[in-house]
Formats: sequence, C-alpha cells, structure tokens
Amino acid sequence: MSDKHLSSQFDSELTGVSTRVLKMGGLVESQIRTAVQALSQFSVELAGQVTATESQVNTMEIDIDHDLSSIIARRQPTARDLRLLIAISKTTANLERAGDEADKIARMVKSIIESGAARHLPASELRVAADLASGLLRKSLDAFARLDANMALSILKEDDAIDREFDGFVRKLITYMMEDPRTISPSLDLLFLAKAVERIGDHAKNIAECTIYVVKGADVRHTPMDQIESVVR
Repeated sequence: MSDKHLSSQFDSELTGVSTRVLKMGGLVESQIRTAVQALSQFSVELAGQVTATESQVNTMEIDIDHDLSSIIARRQPTARDLRLLIAISKTTANLERAGDEADKIARMVKSIIESGAARHLPASELRVAADLASGLLRKSLDAFARLDANMALSILKEDDAIDREFDGFVRKLITYMMEDPRTISPSLDLLFLAKAVERIGDHAKNIAECTIYVVKGADVRHTPMDQIESVVR
C-alpha cells in the first residue's frame, strides 16, 4: 500500500473523529439550552429531557476515546497530527463535563420545583449568563472546527464576561438573603446553578486553549493574556 494511500486513510480517520466531536458538542449545546429553558419556565419535563440525554453524551465520549487510542496505536502520529488527537481527547472530556453541568442544572431545577420554592427569586436572570456560556461553547467548537487561533483567543477574553455576570448574580442573591431569611435555601440552590453555568464557560475556555495548542504548538493554560496574545499573533 502506498504512502499516499496511507496518508489519505489517516486524514479520513482524523476527519471522521473530528466530526463526531462536533456532533457531541452540538448535543451538549442542546442540553445546556434545554436546561436553561427548564429553569426559566420551571419545567420538570424539560429538566427530564436534559437528564435523559446524559447517557448518550457519556457513550460518545467513551467511543471517541476508544477510536483515538486505536488511531494513535496504528498510525503513531507526530507533530501537529499528534497535537490534534490530544486536543480532541481533551475537548471531548471538556464537553462531557459541560454536559454534566447541564445535567446538574436540570436536577437542581427539579429539586427547586418539587420543594415549592418561591418564584420571585431572580432565577430568570441566570439566563443571561447561561446564554453567554452556551454561546461561548458554540464559538469554541467553531474555532476548533476551523482551527482558528484568533477566534480561540477572543473566546478566552470573553470568558471574563461570564465571570462578571456570576459575580453580579451572587451579590444580588446575598441581598435577597439579607432582606428575607426565608429565601436563604432557594437562594443557595440558585447559587449552585450559577456556579454550574460559570463552569460551562470554563470548559469552553479550555476547548479554545486546545485549539491554540493544535495551531501554535504552545500550551497556554495558566498563561497571562498578554503572553497568549503574543503566541497567537
């Protein structure tokens, strides 16, 4: 078999596994959107849909990891190809964890509904942060699909917006709890929800860092923004 044919097969395998990662990402995005809808509508049915999808996401992660191991063992890739396979593995792990956060939101929503907690708490305001996190995850997957380091860099900067929304939401919850102690328990539930949303943003940021790693060959985790900008540009 010619080297050209082997290379073509390898490219096809890389394309196939990358496509499945993006499909997994789309499923996780759907989980997040549905979890946010469940929160804003106080819907047990929507929350149940999120939980029902969780096993599918987990299965996809396991299958992709199995195929990655097989490709590495058979092809023994080097340089950028190896970086891509490593990045795919990390991306699927981050997607699975983002799905876990969506499932956590859904389960907490069901708990809040079943407890009969007051609806006058600012649950709907979480939607702003959740929409930001969902949008960031979508952009991170787009950057990964395009291997666009500049887009990935912009995602790292946008993560700060989610952090600001989280901080503002926490301050508002503290005000509610101070004014009416009866809101302490449901407010704490919402605080856990907000933290889950923030973590979804963190996973999007991690995927963006993976993209920069593939394109530039530099690990930019825990790196100051000015240094990351220097690497990308």
